[in-house]
Amino acid sequence: MSGTTDPLPAAVQETAEPVPPDTGAPNERHRLTALGGLAALSLDAMASVAYGPESIVLVLAAAGGYGLGFTLPVTVAIAVLLAVLVASYRQVIAAFPDGGGSYAVAKAHLGRRAALTAAASLVIDYILNVAVSVTAGVAALTSAYPGLYADRVWLCLGVLILVTAVNLRGIAESARWFMAPTAIFVLSILAIIVIGLFRDAPASTAAAAGHSSALAGNATTVGALLLLRAFAAGCSALTGVEAVANAVPEFRTPRAKRAQRTEVGLGALLGVMLIGLAVLIGRFHLQPVEGVTVLAQLADASLGHGLGFYVVQFATVVLLALAANTSFGGLPVLMHLLARDNHLPHVFALRADRQVHRHGVLFLSAVSAGLLVASGGDVNSLVPLFSIGVFVGFTICQIGMVRHWKRSRCGGWRGKAALNGFGALLTGTATLVVAGTKFTEGAWTIVLALPLLVLLFELIHRSYARIGDRLRLGHIPGPLTPQRSLVVVPVTSITRLTRDALSTALSLGDEVFAVTVVHTAPDAEDRQAAEALRRDWELWQPGVPLLEVPDAHRRLGTPLAAFVNHLAAENAYDRVTVLIPEVEPARLWQRALQNQRGAVIDRALRRHTDAVVCRLRMRM
Repeated sequence: MSGTTDPLPAAVQETAEPVPPDTGAPNERHRLTALGGLAALSLDAMASVAYGPESIVLVLAAAGGYGLGFTLPVTVAIAVLLAVLVASYRQVIAAFPDGGGSYAVAKAHLGRRAALTAAASLVIDYILNVAVSVTAGVAALTSAYPGLYADRVWLCLGVLILVTAVNLRGIAESARWFMAPTAIFVLSILAIIVIGLFRDAPASTAAAAGHSSALAGNATTVGALLLLRAFAAGCSALTGVEAVANAVPEFRTPRAKRAQRTEVGLGALLGVMLIGLAVLIGRFHLQPVEGVTVLAQLADASLGHGLGFYVVQFATVVLLALAANTSFGGLPVLMHLLARDNHLPHVFALRADRQVHRHGVLFLSAVSAGLLVASGGDVNSLVPLFSIGVFVGFTICQIGMVRHWKRSRCGGWRGKAALNGFGALLTGTATLVVAGTKFTEGAWTIVLALPLLVLLFELIHRSYARIGDRLRLGHIPGPLTPQRSLVVVPVTSITRLTRDALSTALSLGDEVFAVTVVHTAPDAEDRQAAEALRRDWELWQPGVPLLEVPDAHRRLGTPLAAFVNHLAAENAYDRVTVLIPEVEPARLWQRALQNQRGAVIDRALRRHTDAVVCRLRMRM
């Protein structure tokens, strides 16, 4: 059954849904361990190793070989920022164990508008992460097999469907699926670093043979702006660091401690890999080459152009394609919190049986699919939009944590606040540099999308506030008063369903009418049907009057709606309920055999009357 209005009391209860207590319940097996968290939530950050160092090299290559000499210092600066972010988000996890990351911090210390800005930045980042990760993975695949290039959009959608299907089975399930690819990739990168440190630098690599260099002429100085651009470009390797703090409720008990271990493990692995690869870039004197990634050159230089090289390439393809899983772990939890705070539809606050925020997963998949189709599966059209959103969230979170320490004034709060303030300065600078340098390449869409998304959150919140005012939520209602009610049952024939509907109606209302629409057009078949129903009704004698509503245009819903309004006005009923009897087939395909008369009446009544509409279904 459904009424003309949403079942808002239930919806309102969803907004106040408490976080499940940490009780070793059976559903704990569907949650994450610390190791599982690394597999499920770190794919984005780990995969960024494939393009983060290359982004630095591509920027510094504008100053030639002299500029490439700054690869390690820039990477060390990024690693320092990474350490600051990990330390900060470790504190965020402890202070906000319900998840939400920068959104939760901003909501507590910076106000609702800042919190919504942080949430909007994270939503954009998570969506773009899916699109960028999938297209990058497919691009690596089509580079190895050029014959698949024409089908790259379908390949992207296929990978997206696979990741979505796995996540609909639960985040713990996705962790088990993705643990092996993550381990292979991390071990491969560590092997490149360790072996490369003890191997003589080759004059050139087989992977780069036959490809032209993208290195510009040598410069004698490197300006601060170039270093800032390289720093901002390399900071793309930090995307995904916040995912663990956003998804704390997905961990097993003790949730906060497991999430903190995952955050530290992620930061340590990512920092070692970034600095190690930067050292090898300088040691092997690598330069950007068109058509060959820096990571491929490093694998070739360290492991040789054999089995190890192809293992690294295959692991990179798989991990890039599956890095989208980080978004599936973080965004649904964030949308759950936004829905609980009345900034998104309440349906996003619901969980399925495996602790899956199914509607959040499906929303992310649908929007990402639209981006993949719109971009034609081209990663280069999406990368300029990437990372701006996450840096906005980083900056807001750091500023919020500074306020947190100033208010708490716990032991060592000045040092902690200084650390977060320094991090806010770095991420804020990176945000401005990335937005400025990439503005004409598509970053303007993110700059525009952020305030529009915040406005959408506000409009949804105002809508729920108006509904709450009408329901007088938070107020004790007045005394119960009896109401005079009328129940109307549309009928076209006399069946067992008609009997059950009238019996139900008699228990619901003070007065019950059966109503049938009689077509007044000169049609012998219509006249015979009306006369047969009238005759059978008199023989049956159910004790409920049968009212006939004439209509000359062979309509059904409109005359019924007009008649219901007439009854409500003439008889001054407090409530009019229309009970629509209909058959519900046992199998889905059998619904195509129905005449959909109930749906036609339902739509007309909801559109043109204030009656409560109930659909009484009999399973067949």
